[in-house]
Amino acid sequence: NGNYIRKWVPELAELPAKYIYEPWTANISILKKAGVKLGVDYPRPIVDHTVVSKENMSKMKLAYDAHKTAEAAAKKSKGKQTSGDASGPPKKKAKKSVQTKLK
Repeated sequence: NGNYIRKWVPELAELPAKYIYEPWTANISILKKAGVKLGVDYPRPIVDHTVVSKENMSKMKLAYDAHKTAEAAAKKSKGKQTSGDASGPPKKKAKKSVQTKLK
């Protein structure tokens, strides 16, 4: 219904519920009837979310693919190690305990 928007964004209070969350999708006659001037009373959208979302999804796919390739290369090079123990990182040395004599 858009009651929260109507209360706190009075510029959009007269818009039909269909356009209350995305007023830029309403045609000019609906905006005029509601008394809304996009870019004056209410800002226009900064980006087109459908376009930006698709761009970001493709960028994330490239990043995941690059990560998988790097992991595969690291596993492959780890398997080819000839020196040292390939079972994991070096183990920490145990700390020597210092005993004090009680008098």
